[in-house]
Amino acid sequence: MAQVSNSNLFGTITGTLPKGACVVMVRTEWNAAIVDKLEAGCRKALLDGGIERIETITVPGAFEIPFGVKQYWEAKKGGAAAPNAFVALGCVLRGGTPHFEYVCQAVTAGISTLNLELPVPVIFGVLTLDTQLQADERTGGIHGHKGEEAGITAIKMIALQHSFGSK
Repeated sequence: MAQVSNSNLFGTITGTLPKGACVVMVRTEWNAAIVDKLEAGCRKALLDGGIERIETITVPGAFEIPFGVKQYWEAKKGGAAAPNAFVALGCVLRGGTPHFEYVCQAVTAGISTLNLELPVPVIFGVLTLDTQLQADERTGGIHGHKGEEAGITAIKMIALQHSFGSK
């Protein structure tokens, strides 16, 4: 089972961040109470890690996250407002139809594709869960805080990219 205790994620961040680094969180309206917690945890981790430029854009649901990321990038690339990373935040709760599987597969494939197409990282902070209890366990419960983990991952990926002389 993937648990934060099996990881060195919270270890030291190696490398430096570019001056004025920016992270854009792309969050969903669906399951807002859960996503609000993810966003708060992500924002805290980003601020604690030295990221001062944090933007949030909201899309209706998880399916729309890749489109939101891509459109934001296209609008801002090359300029001073271009982000150094994106963090996708959402929560898909299983229902009684196959819709859950379709949405989870689509958002996962979309974020994966963006990671290969865009010159900046897109961090996967989307919870795909069966129950509200599982959400609680992953937003500050026994499985840690996935929003904070996504924020830390963004910082580490920005520092990694910066170490290569990029953006």
